[in-house]
Amino acid sequence: MALNPQITNLIIILAMMQVSKKIPFDDPQVLLLVRILYIATNIIIAGVYLYLQNKINAKKDLTTLKYVEPAPMGSADEPKLITTTVHSYDLQQLRALWKSQLMGVGMMGVMHLYFKYTNPLLIQSIIPLKGAFEGNLVKIHLFGNPAIGDLKRPWKAAGGLMGMGGQGEPKADKKSIEQAERAGSGGVKEE
Repeated sequence: MALNPQITNLIIILAMMQVSKKIPFDDPQVLLLVRILYIATNIIIAGVYLYLQNKINAKKDLTTLKYVEPAPMGSADEPKLITTTVHSYDLQQLRALWKSQLMGVGMMGVMHLYFKYTNPLLIQSIIPLKGAFEGNLVKIHLFGNPAIGDLKRPWKAAGGLMGMGGQGEPKADKKSIEQAERAGSGGVKEE
């Protein structure tokens, strides 16, 4: 039985916090090595995402994908019907991954360069790399897993803190789609 990725992240964070207490970050050589490790992992992640983009564009799967996107939690908006293609959906998901990675690098840059925190460099050298290889796009396009079961599009939004996401999961069942079409909420094809 595989552990939940959030649990393994927590275990890694706790272990790396203990390891980082023993690392002499005040030594310039050690600090340089940890910085190189952090930069190297981000280059690997960028390489994986660029490879995914090439694979997605090479496949250019124009299969129509219809799903109902739930309204944001606390919003009075109706759930919205989305009609797109697998190609567009995958590129949209890849853009979200890029955005998330760049936000993490930006936050780490502020924490390290401005506030002079060094311990998170070590943790952030491992967790994002692990997360990148656990993503659905990587499982499908890099590892070649079929898009069935948990990998069937549309994917559940990753849960936030302690698995509490900001909105429900997208629904691709026929009843939800027909209900959204009758309600007239969306249905415009996204390009």
